[in-house]
Amino acid sequence: QVQLVESGGGLVQTGGSLRLSCAASGRTFTGSSMGWFRQSPGKEREFVAAISWTGVIIYYADSVKGRFTISRDNAKNTAYLQMNNLKPEDTAVYYCAAGGSVVTIRQFKRADFWGQGTQVTVST
Repeated sequence: QVQLVESGGGLVQTGGSLRLSCAASGRTFTGSSMGWFRQSPGKEREFVAAISWTGVIIYYADSVKGRFTISRDNAKNTAYLQMNNLKPEDTAVYYCAAGGSVVTIRQFKRADFWGQGTQVTVST
């Protein structure tokens, strides 16, 4: 059974940092892209970042460019999202996604597998 488990969420003050992790188990994701999305109450799920299998192709939402960094460790089947200079508008449940291409993930918000999400709250 494939599982994506996010961790690293929490409460942080404006300007603070958090690092999210997404550990994949149940199969290898050789060749697959991984990504992060977020959803806050009353809003649609929003694309945040995506990274190709090799790490060469990376996309970010405009709202997080320059503040967030996506990375992955294929040996550990894990993706990361380093979030710096956090703002209250970054408050959301963050979801990890895996499978498909970076284009599919970014443009169509589609992935083969999804995690359960981790809450990130940024206080003023």
